[in-house]
Amino acid sequence: MRKLLNTLIPKIVGAYFNATSYFFKERMAKKAFILFCTPRKGRVRPEAKSFLEDAKDDILLMEDIRIQTYRWKGKGPTLLLMHGWESNTFRWRNLVTRLQQEDYNIVAMDAPAHGNTSGTIFHVPLYANCAQKVIETYKPTHIIGHSIGGMSMLYNQYSFPRNTTQKLVSLGAPSELSDFMRQYQAILGLNKRMMQHLEAHFIALFGFQFADFSTSKFVKEISKKGLLVHDEFDAIAPIWSSEQVHANWKNSIFIKTKGLGHSLHQDKVRDQIIHFLKS
Repeated sequence: MRKLLNTLIPKIVGAYFNATSYFFKERMAKKAFILFCTPRKGRVRPEAKSFLEDAKDDILLMEDIRIQTYRWKGKGPTLLLMHGWESNTFRWRNLVTRLQQEDYNIVAMDAPAHGNTSGTIFHVPLYANCAQKVIETYKPTHIIGHSIGGMSMLYNQYSFPRNTTQKLVSLGAPSELSDFMRQYQAILGLNKRMMQHLEAHFIALFGFQFADFSTSKFVKEISKKGLLVHDEFDAIAPIWSSEQVHANWKNSIFIKTKGLGHSLHQDKVRDQIIHFLKS
């Protein structure tokens, strides 16, 4: 029954958007955008509180967003961790332990509307701008991003080319906004007219069409060293996303895994990350 409702409710919402957009196209486009950008989960769960509370550092302000940062001090290079959609800094707990063994100075952040960071909506440009505030404050040498965190990391580097970051690690990251929008259209059953209104809203907000937002295009302008890790059977972000990024990123290494899933929490992945950072 629950599975049926989870399928039916989005279709009802989409039908409402389709019908009402005849009369209120801008209003419906805004509502569809907000729905697209609203995470359903990602706040701190009880089992994560002690890990995060012990590491809380500064709260940074980016416009009206209060960005919660975390820190595990070390004597080595400073490294920033960026989690993905509907997650938070707790997802890095095992990697933090591994990085501490190498004495890295570790910084992490909760994305907008995730973890202990304020806000109600999330999108890549917003995450990238919040990351820039953290980068300017902590000046990391390396950045590791998982999933949408990896996508936001690369967009940040494209948008702020003067950042002094030296190495970038992208784990299971998508690359094309147009793919997300096709999935969103299918889930809600949005018609062509409604998608045109939604794309016009993106253009008004960000200055780009769906097809223009592509990290596989952005990385052509990035000369920093990169490591891409992606699983062949990733059910969340298809592996061809990283393959396309790698093809256009001249200074990147691509590691394909098999059977490790989207999260890439395994020891072998952590070892590959450490090897890349120290090489």
